[in-house]
Amino acid sequence: MQRGNILVVDDNKNVLTALRILLESYFERVTLLSSPNYLHSAIRENSPDIVLLDMNFSAGINTGNEGLYWLSEIKKQDADLPVVLFTAYADIDLAVNALKQGASDFVVKPWDNARLVATLQSAYALRESRKEVKQLREKQHVLQSELNKEHDICWGVSKAMQELRHLIEKVALTDANILITGENGTGKEVIAREIYRHSSRNKEVLITVDMGAITESLFESELFGHVKGSFTDAKTDRTGKFEAANHGTLFLDEIGNLSYPLQAKILNALQSRTIVKVGDNKPIPIDIRLISATNRNLRESVRKGEFREDLLYRINTIHVEIPALRERKEDIPLLAEFFLQKYARKYHKENIRLSDEAINRLKAYRWPGNIRELQHTLEKVIILSEADVLQAGDFYFNSTAQTDIENPGTLDEAEKRLIQNSLKRNNDNLSAVAAELGITRPTLYSKMKKYHLN
Repeated sequence: MQRGNILVVDDNKNVLTALRILLESYFERVTLLSSPNYLHSAIRENSPDIVLLDMNFSAGINTGNEGLYWLSEIKKQDADLPVVLFTAYADIDLAVNALKQGASDFVVKPWDNARLVATLQSAYALRESRKEVKQLREKQHVLQSELNKEHDICWGVSKAMQELRHLIEKVALTDANILITGENGTGKEVIAREIYRHSSRNKEVLITVDMGAITESLFESELFGHVKGSFTDAKTDRTGKFEAANHGTLFLDEIGNLSYPLQAKILNALQSRTIVKVGDNKPIPIDIRLISATNRNLRESVRKGEFREDLLYRINTIHVEIPALRERKEDIPLLAEFFLQKYARKYHKENIRLSDEAINRLKAYRWPGNIRELQHTLEKVIILSEADVLQAGDFYFNSTAQTDIENPGTLDEAEKRLIQNSLKRNNDNLSAVAAELGITRPTLYSKMKKYHLN
């Protein structure tokens, strides 16, 4: 399959002819240039994915300095454009110098066809990988700027949340790995984004991965990437989440759901600070700040042999525990007002407000779904209400859900009961259950499998 646009720069016309014949079978477009003096305009006009550049152009000169000069000129024009250098004079020191200055590789004349093609295809794969990472970063920056505009966090007035805020502002500036724990709906991802926003890496990308939604068969491909042809559906190279997050922050949500064998792969990447793509054997260095989150008690999971102790130590330099909403009821009025204002603007009901009786009703409820449930409750009531003042009777809470939390047992047991009751209320409509619980369908499937509810 022909893919990519290659620009070949060499002053030997016989070499150019031979390369055209060879490379047209492998690349969509082959552009030939006999003089480097037209390099800048050729790059502007042809937008090549790779440049194959001779290192010597003047008769009687074979130092390779001309090639190094034009390499630097190309990098000034497009720093991400892969350049493979081409010379008849094998010189290890020259090759090392060229690689230090940004060359992707170094090929010696006379060339071996198969090796040259493989080198150029690897350079093209590098170009595509850089493009994908750049697109991810640009998309993430747009999303992040929108999130920052919303200031989508309300700390509350409780002592527990003020202490949490102080802790986060303190540790965010470091590169320490952080583990966030708390029940479903307490706002673990919101806290992770707040840590990122205050960190020294906030100009770089934040990549979020829902570990509960990744199947074991696709785990390595999703996290570490793969090369073309490494398995049946690997039709192109793919950049994994770890590589996409390089120099930025990686947020691994639901890390407690990771199977024991997969935990070892994560641990190895974190310890070596390198990843290897599926189907490749070349280690890729990674520089990330790791934030993880789970609703499970990982120390209990370690005791049961379900979670690796060494991985827990690796991800748990700083532990952030978010209290359940029922443990900080003094925050409910402020949170309710926060969501009221947000959805009043969204649905053009700026005059709407909460009565004292409504606030008391909200404070009396135990909120098994925590802040997420409060948020969805306010949005629903605002959509349905035709009055400017929300009364206590506008808020309906399912009695079963209220009972669920009276004797919760372990978090896993409480979560299982919530899912069971939601399945019953929604007649096993999984989309409705996922929406009610505030989770994705893949996460719901994972939890149903975990609790044998299939």
